[in-house]
Amino acid sequence: MRIDGMDAIFAPRSVAVIGASSDPKRIGGRPVDFLKRHGFQGTILPINPKSPEVQGLTAYPSITEAPSTPDLAVIALPAPLAVQAVEDCAARGVRGAVIFSSGFSEVNAEGAALQARMVDIAREGGMRLVGPNCLGIANVRHNLYATFTPGVEKHLPKPGGVSIVSQSGAFGSYCMTLVRMRGLGVNLWATTGNSCDVDFADAVAYCAQDDETRVIMGYLEGATDRDRLVEALELARAREKPVVMMKVGRSAVGAEAAQSHTASLAGSDAVYDAAFRQYGVYRAQSVDEMFDVTYACAESASMMQGDRLGLVTVSGGVGVLMADEAEKLKLDVPALPDHAQKKLKEVLPFAGVRNPVDVTAQLVNQIDLLETNMDVLFGDGEIDGAIIFMSTVGLVADLNEAIRTGLERIREKFPGRPMLFCSLTEPEGRAAYEKSGFIVFEEPTRAVRAMAALRYFARSFARAGEHDPIPELSDLSPLPDDMVNEIEAKALLAEAGIAIVRETLAKTPEAAAEAAQEMGYPIVLKIASPDILHKSDIGGVALNLRSVEEVRSAGARILELASEKAPDARIDGLVVAEQAAPGLEAILGVTQDPAFGPVVMFGLGGVLVEALGDVSFRVAPFGPAEARRMIDEIHGRKLLDAFRGAPERDIGALADALARLSAFAAHHGAALETIDVNPLIVGPSGQGAVAADAVIVPTRRGGH
Repeated sequence: MRIDGMDAIFAPRSVAVIGASSDPKRIGGRPVDFLKRHGFQGTILPINPKSPEVQGLTAYPSITEAPSTPDLAVIALPAPLAVQAVEDCAARGVRGAVIFSSGFSEVNAEGAALQARMVDIAREGGMRLVGPNCLGIANVRHNLYATFTPGVEKHLPKPGGVSIVSQSGAFGSYCMTLVRMRGLGVNLWATTGNSCDVDFADAVAYCAQDDETRVIMGYLEGATDRDRLVEALELARAREKPVVMMKVGRSAVGAEAAQSHTASLAGSDAVYDAAFRQYGVYRAQSVDEMFDVTYACAESASMMQGDRLGLVTVSGGVGVLMADEAEKLKLDVPALPDHAQKKLKEVLPFAGVRNPVDVTAQLVNQIDLLETNMDVLFGDGEIDGAIIFMSTVGLVADLNEAIRTGLERIREKFPGRPMLFCSLTEPEGRAAYEKSGFIVFEEPTRAVRAMAALRYFARSFARAGEHDPIPELSDLSPLPDDMVNEIEAKALLAEAGIAIVRETLAKTPEAAAEAAQEMGYPIVLKIASPDILHKSDIGGVALNLRSVEEVRSAGARILELASEKAPDARIDGLVVAEQAAPGLEAILGVTQDPAFGPVVMFGLGGVLVEALGDVSFRVAPFGPAEARRMIDEIHGRKLLDAFRGAPERDIGALADALARLSAFAAHHGAALETIDVNPLIVGPSGQGAVAADAVIVPTRRGGH
């Protein structure tokens, strides 16, 4: 990961401000003001050729004339002058720079050329750059505010465990301010702007390896380097640092121009969703959700290690509301065991004790019974996490003391099981709960969603050490430069270990009949053409042929229809294939995503999948365990189990085929445009899965 040299940016001992202004309200004046006023302990070197003094500090005409070499330079100059400043800094040995200046690649080709030159200069000099066109960076623990955001002019965030990385400066400033206003502490803050060197992924990786960071909040408009982003997210997961992401932009990319089923179903947003699930990122759908989840992850003593959620409520209706939300988020709200219900009934005779446990408003008269209730819930009920809804009880100061101390004792007795407290509270009451380490929400469904996020990250962190080897493929043939027919496509996939039906190519209907006699019936006959991708659309497929005459007649008819409906298509002949044993039809595919490269798709239903859109995606490559999670995501997943008289399907073979296809796609990389394996026939458990048809579209096409 490219985090070398970034200590000079986030933990410098000295900072030069190039373009420093005596006016603390100007872009070049703000960082000087912030560094002075907010207590940066290192050396501040204002650089201004027109003034010997800036804001009470000795200023220097250029970086070359500064008395010492700073670790970090903040550059607030017009674009051409900024390039010269980078050159001067590199010559002086400065190791990092934050560039506020605009007028680079975000503007035009001339600006892009200036930016490229600046990057070349920095890399030759071993210097890291943040920006240009960015709002800057901060390290709250070090009182380092290398920024011009008004968000830290009057009020500073307290030091804490939330690090923020944003491609947008304005949104990044908004996030830091909201974190402060919600009472959370900030550690590192980075806005990456044009990301000419230090990009979003580099900043995430730096935060992930930082011991003081508990949770990473991210704002992403688009990935600039797939490998760096994946590596950063994997590092964050390995170090158990939750990444809570706001990713904007939900438009599909390239679907209309694509000829394959896979590409038409793969929009850029669907791929981002899949990639985030694959690498353990929580994608928030709103600003409120992003902050709720960040808050829970930053302040909770533990993640939720199992699916069993306990709900304790003074309102039966709110209990149902929370249970409904939990079910939607795939948390289990199990009925407590009979012995646990009996024990609760003995101490809480007025309560509904099944789960949700409705303690009713009567609990207010015996508030100490809440502790007893939680003891039974965690001990006898074996619940993994709990939400306690107390309506307006949190507004009553003397009751809060009893509730809080009782819950503290429960936490000591059952460590590792998160408890969220949900109630209206006065600010001082909320602060007391949070000081005791409890997460407080006012709205109950938001509390449930936060708990679901704690469960999500627990699952993700458990996968960090998972043994899920990617299939090793060797001796793969190179992809052809042009389209190939079905038989050639399946032969390429067979090299990757994907099972295919027995088949042969026949030039004429008579040759097809002879081949069928040797192969045995029933037979499937199809047009063989690199130019006809959807054979059934032109009548180019005949199923369940059981005699020489049927094969000969069907072959003649298929060739006639191909000539009539696709007169310009190249015709290689007829595919003569054994008819696969009955099974469940699946579609496997590969498409190229602009951000993530080769992406694998899975769905059920053959041609119906395009109408239903019930598909899942993963970034290639991945192993069989990840493939099983991919399989589990589709709505039609139950069809793979024993269902209405149909047998359980060979999910292991299906997962292996997906993993092998992902390794094949990763091996060929950008040389591959799309693959459709449609259908893959998934047999009963233990009987495998076989590709009955396949299309491979290489990136480089010939003249057809």
